[in-house]
Amino acid sequence: MNINDRKNNWKPIVLYLVSVAVIIILANTFLFPRILNMTVTEVPYTGLLSMLEDASSPEKIKEASLDEDNRTLRFLTENEETKEKRLYETNIWPNDAELLQKLRAAGVEISVRIPAQTNPLLVFMLSWLLPIVLFVLLGQFLLPKLMNGAGGQNVLSLGKSNAKIYIESETGKTFADVAGQDEAKEALTEIVSFLHDTGKYKAIGARLPKGALLVGPPGTGKTLLAKAVAGEAKVPFFSISGSEFVEMFVGMGAAKVRDLFKQAAEKAPCIVFIDEIDTIGKKRDTGMGISGGNDEREQTLNQLLAEMDGFDGTKGVVILAATNRPEILDPALLRPGRFDRRIPVELPDLRGREAILKVHARDVRFAGDIDLNAIARATSGASGADLANIINEAALRAVREGRDAVSQEDLMESVETVIAGYQRKGAVISEKEKRIIAYHEIGHALVAARQKNAAPVTKITIIPRTSGALGYTMQVDEDEKVLLSREEAMIQLTTLTGGRSAEEIVFGSVTSGASNDIEKATRLARAMITRFGMSSHFDMVALETVNGQYLGGDTSLACSPDTSALIDQEVNETIRGAHEKALSILKDNRQKLDELAAFLLEKETITGEEFMAILNRPISLPEATAIPLGDGNADEQAQEKE
Repeated sequence: MNINDRKNNWKPIVLYLVSVAVIIILANTFLFPRILNMTVTEVPYTGLLSMLEDASSPEKIKEASLDEDNRTLRFLTENEETKEKRLYETNIWPNDAELLQKLRAAGVEISVRIPAQTNPLLVFMLSWLLPIVLFVLLGQFLLPKLMNGAGGQNVLSLGKSNAKIYIESETGKTFADVAGQDEAKEALTEIVSFLHDTGKYKAIGARLPKGALLVGPPGTGKTLLAKAVAGEAKVPFFSISGSEFVEMFVGMGAAKVRDLFKQAAEKAPCIVFIDEIDTIGKKRDTGMGISGGNDEREQTLNQLLAEMDGFDGTKGVVILAATNRPEILDPALLRPGRFDRRIPVELPDLRGREAILKVHARDVRFAGDIDLNAIARATSGASGADLANIINEAALRAVREGRDAVSQEDLMESVETVIAGYQRKGAVISEKEKRIIAYHEIGHALVAARQKNAAPVTKITIIPRTSGALGYTMQVDEDEKVLLSREEAMIQLTTLTGGRSAEEIVFGSVTSGASNDIEKATRLARAMITRFGMSSHFDMVALETVNGQYLGGDTSLACSPDTSALIDQEVNETIRGAHEKALSILKDNRQKLDELAAFLLEKETITGEEFMAILNRPISLPEATAIPLGDGNADEQAQEKE
């Protein structure tokens, strides 16, 4: 320890002693005199006489003292009921010779003086000795923390990293607890091997990667992977969030970074995990002006860069970090020598989803055979956290219904709960609106079923959900798809316009029920033209950029206003073409549209098998039994055309 460190280590002690001395002096000046000294209350002379003459009063005068120089009389009273003592003082009446006789007659003890203060020894013990003892005991508890917190950095431990430390395998996680991320586990296995046996790597001259950056959407298991690496390697694991480096005091973030790496060096080999590193790792201000409020964050980032450069990679300290916004990180943080590896942790595919479901289903009791593959196929695009929630919702549903095991029906309902919310069984919807919703959903399903290569319909319902959906049609692809062809995109667009098309054909009017379909169709049609190169006019030109691909993928146009107008025109034409195709399909299958809508109105929820059975059987319902929403002209015209 150098001289400066010794001086800094004494600072907390000196500050504590000075604080204690100031507190004790102030307490003895203002607080203790009021508590320990009796308050003297002035009363008129007649008040004294009343106390002497009133035999019924419980407050009796016990002791009196005369001050002839000041012509005052001080007397002490005691309440016979509550034993409360009070001290009074009054000016005596001149030449009142009977006062002394009255005092003696009342049994009052005559004293030279009545002290207003309690026992001096007791006062000393309470006002000086007791506070010192209390502060010494408090110092035994606080001073070690203040000393450790000083460390040459600051006095009040504000520069401590506060990282959670898991010793060796205390994380309780291994690679067996991580499913659906085989590529990420493979990339991290080498780090585990190095931490297990550094000798064989040093013998050939290899260095351990200083850092690995885990990037991916929320809920894909980045934190779980980091804990699993520590569990497999059986080394200490430091876990801290990027937001914990942000402090209201200038310099505290940088101090926490220094302290974190100091602790890591002492416990090497170990793993340091920084979650949400984008909080402190954002690109630094490149403007020539004053950066203002970013100064503290940039100081923290600069200290992190310096520490990652400064520690010896051969000692076995590995930095793992996680983010879902890699595009905003500072380039200096991402260069080799700091974060040598960038490991994508993407949304799981079909096989990965099934493996994740099996991991989370290990501790759940199931009734009979459970088809987790069907659940995996129904949850395309779900993250590991979503799948864990689905298993838990299924278990909660089984408990609510009084069963001791989870069924396949519970799992399927939990999928819909996570996607669309809980059922609103008490929602009040008129028969007319129910009919509109039924035709709308059958419109989607019928258009999908009559198109080649469309995803099969698995469920149709008109039971409202808490997400705001009044009904929905579920389609599940038989196989996992990673590419989208133009034909498949047009099939999706045509299916999305099927609900609104059914409303137009049957009721001759439109409602707001297609608002979500319109949003999805517009988004897909625009992506086809601006990003997927599925436009004959623009060909393979990127007209749109994606921002935050792991956080919703917001887009922004990268073209001139004139080009933007042409894009809008082509989006309109694309959706209009899909809309016209959907109208054509529904008009050609009008009788099946009525028959299926009537069946859905009766059952409220039908399966894909029931839907296809009715669609493929001979027509059994008379034409056009629907009740028009408006004047019915469109319905009559449709019948005449048929």
